[in-house]
Amino acid sequence: MTPEMLAKARGLAAKHGFANVEFRQGDIEELPVENGTVDVIISNCVINLATDKSKVFREAFRVLKPGGRLMVSDLVLLKPLQAAMKQNLDAYAACLAGALLKDEYLEAIRSAGFSETSIVSESSYDMGDPTPAQLTAVKAIDPSLTAQDVKAAAGSVSSIKVAAVKPAPVQAPKKFTGCGCCG
Repeated sequence: MTPEMLAKARGLAAKHGFANVEFRQGDIEELPVENGTVDVIISNCVINLATDKSKVFREAFRVLKPGGRLMVSDLVLLKPLQAAMKQNLDAYAACLAGALLKDEYLEAIRSAGFSETSIVSESSYDMGDPTPAQLTAVKAIDPSLTAQDVKAAAGSVSSIKVAAVKPAPVQAPKKFTGCGCCG
C-alpha cells in the first residue's frame, strides 16, 4: 500500500467508526507485525507479485495466532507457461507470469506449517483475445508467438480460493493423579 492508500483507508475507517482495524505499511515478505498476534489473514491476488511466495506463507504463519486462519485468492498455473510469457511485464502485472503451478502453490502453504489446507473454489481464467498491444509486447520477447499462443497461455491459468489454519499446539493429556487421599 502506498502512503496515499493508507491515508484513505484510515480516513474511511474513522468516517465509519471502525476502531478495531489498523493499517500498516510493510512488505508482504516481512510483515511489520509481532509473532502470533493476528487472527485472520486475507489476500486477493497479490502473492503472485511476490518473488518468494514460500517466504510470504512463512510470514503469514509466523504472525498468525494458533488457530488463526488464512484465506487467499490467487491465480495458479495448470501447466507451465512459455518462457516468453513468463518474461512479459503485462503478464506479470496480470498475476500470470509470477504464478506457480497449482500443486506448488498449495505445497508452499503446507510447507509453511499450515493445516486444513483446502481449495474452497476454483474457476478458469479467461483473458479473452489478446489486444494488439499485448501481442506486440509478447512478440518483442519471442517473435514466433502467435495470438493463439497467448490465448493458450491464459487457458493454462486457474483462479483459486484457498483456506488454511495455523494449528494450535498439541497439549499432552493431563495425567490423573487421583484425589490425593490415598497417598
